[in-house]
Amino acid sequence: MSVEIKVPTLGESITEAIVGKWHKKVGDAVAVDEPVAVLETDKVTIDVQAPESGTIETIGFTEGAKVKIGDVLAKLSPGAVAAKKPAPVAAAPVQAPAPAAPASSGPAMSPVARNVAAATGVDPAKVQGSGANGRIMKDDVLKAASGPQGAQAPASAPATTLSVPAGPRAEERVRMTPLRKRVAERLLQAQSSAAILTTFNEVDMSAVMATRKQYGERFEKKHGVKLGFMSFFVKAAIEALKTFPAVNGSIEGEEVVFHHYYDIGIAVSGSRGLVVPIVRDADQKSMAELEKAIADYGTRAKTDKLTLPELQGGTFSITNGGIFGSMLSTPILNPPQTGILGMHNIVERPVVREGQVVVRPIMYLALSYDHRLIDGREAVQFLVRIKDCIEDPERMLLEV
Repeated sequence: MSVEIKVPTLGESITEAIVGKWHKKVGDAVAVDEPVAVLETDKVTIDVQAPESGTIETIGFTEGAKVKIGDVLAKLSPGAVAAKKPAPVAAAPVQAPAPAAPASSGPAMSPVARNVAAATGVDPAKVQGSGANGRIMKDDVLKAASGPQGAQAPASAPATTLSVPAGPRAEERVRMTPLRKRVAERLLQAQSSAAILTTFNEVDMSAVMATRKQYGERFEKKHGVKLGFMSFFVKAAIEALKTFPAVNGSIEGEEVVFHHYYDIGIAVSGSRGLVVPIVRDADQKSMAELEKAIADYGTRAKTDKLTLPELQGGTFSITNGGIFGSMLSTPILNPPQTGILGMHNIVERPVVREGQVVVRPIMYLALSYDHRLIDGREAVQFLVRIKDCIEDPERMLLEV
């Protein structure tokens, strides 16, 4: 009797997903708990595992298809070995069986990259991946397609929803991922439901950089993680949030909720876009614990291993556009939060110190806030508090 592999419960408020990738094809043998397919939601990527060992009998949805909780993704014959030529089976009532996916031993690819490779005829085995652990991304395939390998692509590429670039005014169309759609929705929600303003300041990074230079090597040797800038800013933000609790609050209907805990969202770049995992009770964590948590989130974001609970909640967020070279930006709120801190790149600039022009490493800071709850005076003072903490980190860490 066949065993059904169904779409599992995906998390609170998530009812549907996209089939991002099939690890197996009809006739492949699978072991119990072995990943069979990847589902993409607007928040996380989920591996669907085989409930029993057996052989894939049918596949009910193609890559890119939309599925709901409880839908039958595939059926397997328990205990059977992989057949060389699977026996014909009745067509699934939902959608046509998916085309054979590359063997799981092949190079790891993002779903979009796989579609582009299929459309252009590029052999994934000959593409050098630039993603985490060598994962092949869309740009890697497009780069390969524009080279000698791409020139040898067959004249009739497989059917796909992608328009293949050709010519100087080429266009391509790629289905928007659930994550990107959700980001767009939340951006519009934030802009339409909050009175967002942004205030700016600059901070001299000399003291923090000197501290990292003096203690960085010993810190890494003792704790097994590098001493970065983010832990300093998390600590500084918490000090400012304690002084100005409205920035750590939220608006629910006609009530203001003041959170007496500090769950800090840290924006990190994942394989599918920007995500904001939450460092819970950040005020109770040491610098080393903060750095380990942030490093772990960053690594797992690139390999789509973040879980849904890790992305939910949060009372305040920090984003660092400086790692991409941003000089200045206006970060947008992450509802229902009322504040977000934007960090930027560090540039040596001339500044006046005690009547003398000196060159110092300067970072521009931005605080976007909801003016319905936070006044401009509070916002400015909040950012000044962060500036004071960063420019005198010893005082901040000693809590004096």
